[in-house]
Amino acid sequence: MKVVVVMPLAEQRGGGEMMLWDLMQQGRNAGVEWLVIFLEDGPMVAQVRKLGIDTRVVKSGRLRQVHRFILTVFRIAAIARREGADAIASWMWITHLTGGLAAMLAGIPSVWYQLEVPHDKLFLVRLATLIPAQAIITLSKDGQLAQGQIWPHRPTPLVYPGVALDRFEPAVLPTPAAARKKLGLPLHGPLIGIVGRLQRWKGMHVLIKAMPQVLQKYPDAHCVVVGGKHDLEADYEEFLKQQITNLGLSQSIIMAGLQRNVPEWVQAMDIFVHASDQEPFGIVIIEAMALGKPVIAGDAGGPTEIITDGVNGLLTPYGDATELAVAILRYLDEPEFAHNVGIAARQRALQFPTQRYAHNFIDAIRSAMPKVFTQSAKTQPTLNTSK
Repeated sequence: MKVVVVMPLAEQRGGGEMMLWDLMQQGRNAGVEWLVIFLEDGPMVAQVRKLGIDTRVVKSGRLRQVHRFILTVFRIAAIARREGADAIASWMWITHLTGGLAAMLAGIPSVWYQLEVPHDKLFLVRLATLIPAQAIITLSKDGQLAQGQIWPHRPTPLVYPGVALDRFEPAVLPTPAAARKKLGLPLHGPLIGIVGRLQRWKGMHVLIKAMPQVLQKYPDAHCVVVGGKHDLEADYEEFLKQQITNLGLSQSIIMAGLQRNVPEWVQAMDIFVHASDQEPFGIVIIEAMALGKPVIAGDAGGPTEIITDGVNGLLTPYGDATELAVAILRYLDEPEFAHNVGIAARQRALQFPTQRYAHNFIDAIRSAMPKVFTQSAKTQPTLNTSK
């Protein structure tokens, strides 16, 4: 079967882009021929092309540029028809506005991957849901439930993302002490860290607010914030820096900016914090767990489907700096508990390989379009199942 994937972004800025990359890497020899159409040019175009996957760029412009939007829809539909595509899969709801309409024009089925938890049911999410789709694939039970409440009710199979566990393998990375030295981080005292694009809902300010309470008991502790600016919240970085100054934490908190070698930065940390509000899933949580780090995450959304509180991590309410500080101090005060949590965390992380994610994603497409696969199966070699 041939599937056209429509991808809005062509640069790895977060988990959504990494998920597409994982699918392309692990889903190349799974009975699916992929054709990826990026709606902008960028580094991922060449990266995916190097995998031997047919890759195109159809620049779409902004939604308000109606003439370009319509042209993009027609161009994608033309490519799908010309290449004999069996289906179009749109990455994120905003892309289904384009990919879903192109599928209708081409006369083929479509699916899209809902990478958010649409609790507030934005108008454009509702509009995307109105466009026909054989399935809206979701990445958490929370997202599945929220999307399922939007009319018209489409099938919402659940496919958890995966993690490139080979990149987050403690045995192939420097020791935490060596990682600290290599990255120029403090060599002594507890190191608490957070990784993510600088957006308010990611909760970096909550961790910063929690640090004075931690420092009262562990004055040699440090906090490192790893992440770059987000285009839509460019002022949040300055807000954080001002918060650090106001709290007198300039010597205790390190703003590391955007970093590409994330595994080494996480390896250097003693405690990993994920302070997001209603996180749709939380790939970075599993990455930290794969390194055996004691993790603290929000008690809503995707993290609750990854972490069992008190067993392989701790969960705290979003925005509650006091509870976050209490959780950090529990790990620091009870090193044996933190060690055991780290061991359990790694075992939990091993349940999310990218191979399983790609397999489940392809199965979700197959289940959504049985007729397509029934027809395609007639031209495929028959497996000998007599044994």
